[in-house]
Amino acid sequence: MNPIRLLIDADPGLGDALAIAIALKDPRLDVVGLTAVGSFISAKQAAVNLQELVTIIDPQRWPRLGVQLTDAHESTASVPSQQLTHYRQLNGENGMADWPCRNVDAAHPKEAAKVIIELSRAYPQELVILSLGPLTNISLAAEKDPELLMRLKGLVISGGTLEGPGNITPAADFNIYQDPLAARSILKSACTKTLVPFDASQKVGISFGLLDRLPIEHMGRFGEWLQTIVPFALRSHHQFQGMESWRLPELVALAAVVKPEFFQHLTLAVDVETDAHLTRGMTVFDRRSPPVWRPNVEVLKDPEVQGILDDFMSVLRSTVV
Repeated sequence: MNPIRLLIDADPGLGDALAIAIALKDPRLDVVGLTAVGSFISAKQAAVNLQELVTIIDPQRWPRLGVQLTDAHESTASVPSQQLTHYRQLNGENGMADWPCRNVDAAHPKEAAKVIIELSRAYPQELVILSLGPLTNISLAAEKDPELLMRLKGLVISGGTLEGPGNITPAADFNIYQDPLAARSILKSACTKTLVPFDASQKVGISFGLLDRLPIEHMGRFGEWLQTIVPFALRSHHQFQGMESWRLPELVALAAVVKPEFFQHLTLAVDVETDAHLTRGMTVFDRRSPPVWRPNVEVLKDPEVQGILDDFMSVLRSTVV
């Protein structure tokens, strides 16, 4: 079977970074593009982190890199300063556990939206986009090229909430809250798309025993990086959230690409609240019987936790050099 051609749009963050590193190592995936979007770190820092990840992994074929050059939509919600501080405590000031990322500026950085458009044209009906951050870049790309979304094989979005609270407000998760207008335009579009809600993806996490089960000493620079970020994330989540494990919604979203059979699939109708103060960024599903809104998204729930963890551990173990 041919590998899945994948573009990942992300704001790395330790969870995003680990998911991207695993994707770059996974033989079932052909990661043809990585695009950076700003969030609790700047878009520029996100691009630096992506470039550092590719350098660490050094895949046989390097993906094309894209940077968010334009400002996010004017409606982008401002994240309260205390929340920004909290995310930086969990991830480090640079989003990568303060791993020394080298800032090597490209002479002519490519705009993320253009990279998304160009790769969708290079691989029509083959490209899957995995969105791990705000949907700003994908929305901007769709505005520039109205046919973009229909050329995709699929769009997997980490974000929203189905049955539980959010992580930025009681009603919303961070990714949707950050740019609710972009999220609304993408989720209401006619393309094939899958939503991996924050509450469903919180069931998968890793503990302090992870590194003990890996041949770190034989994993090269990737192993050194894991030895930096995994203990940092576990300590910070214990200190600032009182959690004994590091929850990884980004890995769950990646699992939706490679192992969709690990989930229960629902076909639902969704909209996004863009204006209300208390519920801004909330994903609102039509649960009436019968529903009035037309179904527009596949929503995943009840992930097979052990199956996901075993699958990604097998990818990590395969990285021995």
